[in-house]
Amino acid sequence: MTNVQQNLEQIQQRMQNACDRGNRKLEDITLIAVTKEVSVSRTNEVIENGIRHLGENRPEGLQKKLDAISNDVGWHYIGSLQTRKVKSVINHINFLHSLDRMSLADEIEKRATSTKDCFVQVNVSQEESKHGLAFEEVEAFIDQLQNHKRIRVIGLMTMAPNTEDNTIIRNVFRRLKQLQSKIAAKQIAGAPCTELSMGMSGDYEIAIEEGATFIRVGTALVGKEREGIV
Repeated sequence: MTNVQQNLEQIQQRMQNACDRGNRKLEDITLIAVTKEVSVSRTNEVIENGIRHLGENRPEGLQKKLDAISNDVGWHYIGSLQTRKVKSVINHINFLHSLDRMSLADEIEKRATSTKDCFVQVNVSQEESKHGLAFEEVEAFIDQLQNHKRIRVIGLMTMAPNTEDNTIIRNVFRRLKQLQSKIAAKQIAGAPCTELSMGMSGDYEIAIEEGATFIRVGTALVGKEREGIV
């Protein structure tokens, strides 16, 4: 059985070490527990250990957790969101990490009952298997969102490339940080773009060193349990 408390202690220590190396403050980084494919009981164990940000990547998984968990937590939708699924998701989450096309933005604008904090997903590594805008498309895309009053672009999100070469991973994170800073400097209404969602179980330390403010950690925290196991 995975010991969430022990895993969390190790992760928090590694986060602190990464902050020390990157001259960062631990309190400036939000740990999102990725609870996709994890049972409600394991998710509750995460909450009991003080984590208040949970990440889901499917509408069905999100709804199952919403029905069973009454705690005051922040819900992050971290998977690619189909336009037809927006209605069932958008008003139940606090953050969307995968805004990557105008049709999705239009549907959010139509369905959201309040302004939603969104990350624009960027495919920095240009891998065909990954969703997200091309690096050079991001600024124009954000400019086109000015009439979408229900969307607030709080930052950018990316996933590291499938490689064990930490130099390549670091370069991807560094490029996203540079782009985020460039957009933030524009002071665009509705797009403060002060945040960076990057880093998962295998690379969150590098992400922190390169400026991540939200990290999405699943397996390293909750293990490899699959949904349905109580």
